[in-house]
Amino acid sequence: MILKEKIKTDAGLQYVVDHLEIMSSVGRRTLLSRPWLTNPSDLETEYDNIAAAVEVTKDETKRHAYNDLRHRLMELHDLSGTFNNLASHTVLDEVELFETKSFTHVVNQARRAAAELGLDDILQLPDLGEPFALLDPDHTGIANFYIYDSYDERLTPIRHELRSQQSLLASLSQNDENYTPTAQRISDLLAAQNELQNAICRDLSDKLFAHHDKLVTAMEQMGYADILLAEAELTINWNLCRPTIGESSEFAMLVNPRLRERNEKAGLRYQPIDVAFSDGVTLITGANMAGKTVLLKSIATAQAMAQFGMYVPTSKAVITIVDDIYCSIGDEQDEMNGLSSFASEIIKISRAIELTTQSRLLVLIDEPARTTNPIEGKAIVQSLISIMESRPSPTMITTHYSQLGSNCNRLRVRGFVESMVNVPINPQNINRFIDYSLIPDQSDEVPQEALRIASILGCNTDLVELASRCVCQNEGLD
Repeated sequence: MILKEKIKTDAGLQYVVDHLEIMSSVGRRTLLSRPWLTNPSDLETEYDNIAAAVEVTKDETKRHAYNDLRHRLMELHDLSGTFNNLASHTVLDEVELFETKSFTHVVNQARRAAAELGLDDILQLPDLGEPFALLDPDHTGIANFYIYDSYDERLTPIRHELRSQQSLLASLSQNDENYTPTAQRISDLLAAQNELQNAICRDLSDKLFAHHDKLVTAMEQMGYADILLAEAELTINWNLCRPTIGESSEFAMLVNPRLRERNEKAGLRYQPIDVAFSDGVTLITGANMAGKTVLLKSIATAQAMAQFGMYVPTSKAVITIVDDIYCSIGDEQDEMNGLSSFASEIIKISRAIELTTQSRLLVLIDEPARTTNPIEGKAIVQSLISIMESRPSPTMITTHYSQLGSNCNRLRVRGFVESMVNVPINPQNINRFIDYSLIPDQSDEVPQEALRIASILGCNTDLVELASRCVCQNEGLD
């Protein structure tokens, strides 16, 4: 699995990727091809590299070298096609040779900047001095390329005469008796020049072939440098936290960056969340509007960021490594394809059960069986909990069902807090009075706040009163 595939199903992760200030198309391609990491050593290496990049990004004494490296990344072009041609022994034309020379010049400059920053061991940019010298026989030291006379001594007299003949032709009219011979001589000189230039291109291509692997490595490492500096900037700007790898998971002050930005723009409060979970099932209850769905999405994004080698939006993060994240958090696309909400949901749940027999997953399921009748829905949730409790996959399930009869870990969203109310409540400000924090709750009941919130929001009085009587009657029957 690569990042490009994961962002298709995780809008939060897509938001993170969109906010990485990647300078080049090479960096963007490298980023989207980044693999999901499950080896602790690989993850620690990525975290170490970000830490080093953050340090130099903050160091004002190294600002010049840092800006120079970023500038070189802006100059970087993706020469995959050119290097593929080189690998297949296709003769490079003048444009491709110019691009290659420019590339080697950029890499060598970036290599010097990386050394000044102390990032040379991390970035491991190869020395492209030899291929640059091949394309710079006159030792100009600049990125421009030309088939220099020094490549073949026969070019000098041909080009000298060609300029003279072209100047002469410009002074002649077409009726002049010397016009046709002069034009023919120019044609012959151009043919001779082209033949020599083509031979030089073949020779240069053959010589550059010996440096093919080094050129490809340089392009890959420049792409990585682009990603690393972008991650360092994001880590600083968003105050991201380095994850610690453990046997269970814990996030302190977990933030959903996309939702936080939306709330800030709307002038709404955003509340970070503390949450911890391990293998087996963690059941989360809470009233509507309590943020349970957002919590699952936030956990999914944080876990994905961590296992793609990034820091995460928390003040503390302990992650347990999983093979993948599996979510069932609603899917309008399935409904558009003709599947009902229940059909889509039950297929996903069944798939999660099957996959956890083969892999260790982080399973996130939002209110399973909420769209079917309560008796069967409750039975489905009880059975799901029973099965997933025995799997070595951390599973988080939100639900509105009570009396599930399970001893699994239970957390409840604290919910609406009337003591926080100091102004009239309306749909625009009600989130200010909801406490989204999670508290342990080993009772087998779920909060019943829907009618209270409906009443506070000014819902039709008859509806609220009648619904309240129905609840009392049903509880009496129980």
